[in-house]
Amino acid sequence: MLTFNHLDMHLRLQTPQMPASIPALVSSSGARKRDHAVTWGIITDEGLAEAASLIGTPLRRTRMQWIEAATRDAIRHFAWGIGDNNPLWLDAEYANASPAGTILGPPCMLYGIDSTIVAPKLPGVQWVYAGTEWTWYDAIRLDDSFEVDARLTGQTIKSGRRFGRWVLQTGEIEYRNQHAQVVARALGHCARTPRGDALVQEQGEEAQRAAKRYRYSADELARIEHEVLNEPRRGAERRLFEDVEVGDRIPSVVKGPLSVVDILAWYSATQGALHYGGAHGDALRYRRRHADYHVNPVTGAKDAAGRGHLEAATGRDVGMGGVYDIGPQRISWAQHMLTNWMGDHGFLHQLSVSVRQPNLEGDTLWWNGTVENKAVRDGTGMVEIAIEAINQHGRQSAFGTATVVLPSRELGDIRLPLPVPVRSP
Repeated sequence: MLTFNHLDMHLRLQTPQMPASIPALVSSSGARKRDHAVTWGIITDEGLAEAASLIGTPLRRTRMQWIEAATRDAIRHFAWGIGDNNPLWLDAEYANASPAGTILGPPCMLYGIDSTIVAPKLPGVQWVYAGTEWTWYDAIRLDDSFEVDARLTGQTIKSGRRFGRWVLQTGEIEYRNQHAQVVARALGHCARTPRGDALVQEQGEEAQRAAKRYRYSADELARIEHEVLNEPRRGAERRLFEDVEVGDRIPSVVKGPLSVVDILAWYSATQGALHYGGAHGDALRYRRRHADYHVNPVTGAKDAAGRGHLEAATGRDVGMGGVYDIGPQRISWAQHMLTNWMGDHGFLHQLSVSVRQPNLEGDTLWWNGTVENKAVRDGTGMVEIAIEAINQHGRQSAFGTATVVLPSRELGDIRLPLPVPVRSP
């Protein structure tokens, strides 16, 4: 389970409870537009009330869906986008001989089906991805297609050292395949924080300073390259529940030094420009409807709210210090590590990750894990793992937990799908 008490301390590094009294919303569309012009980028009681009114309501997700099905191309584009060359995703001959009998999709490719970003209303207020709580009940098989149901489930107002007031919005997404079977559910968490002038007003110009870039030694780069190219993968060799011990270490997956091309690979695989309104005329139409944009300080034009992931000045403008990665991208690297370890016979059941601080261009992350517990539940052997990502400075960049289901000598092979609990109303 994720906790977010740390976010008020660390939102500079990364980026339903309502006030007792909420002023009435204006009713006319013209008044709303004038209000947005005045309050754009500011967290107001009116904006919070408008967002809270959506709690429990099914949301339109056309801007959060990049793919509809786990086609051969979609699977390999996602695998390439996170740097995961597991043959279970990429090699038909290998996958056909595996326990699945077909190519599988990496579990986190569901980010391409729906981004898990649920951050409605609050025009102009930055949204920073804070983490995901994933639960999978079945594998993603070649050519599975999906429909989703997404709802805002909560909105919590917070305050802290970094921001006088910020908001944590949480949404639940349910993924159903072509057989109307629930394959996965996800809780996505987004922090809504000031940006631009609002950020400077709260914290001063120091909030937008550039982060110092790290210069690697030749030995450091050689070590990183060696670890990336010698990444262990269990593959077809069965990892049995009985053979796993509490305290076992999960071999690391190394990602970095992060480049803009790595970030573009993620965009190409999972979202393109869609989350930010699209491109060209499509983007203009979107920004007229939603007031969701960043103002380019050079041209004065409305631009994509996510340009800080690709352009250093905007990354500084939102308090990140420069170009930074995408939260779901980093979480998917944790999935890469876990699927390497569990092998073709295992199943990733749960993955909960809190994104703690930005992973900047040039940073390197070591994802690692430790077995914390193992238990038989409902006739299935489950292994609980604590995971974290550490950067080249030795600082924790993300952390969380995972549950992996493994085959057993006594219990036999894994039987999918796992039981799906009734969804809370």
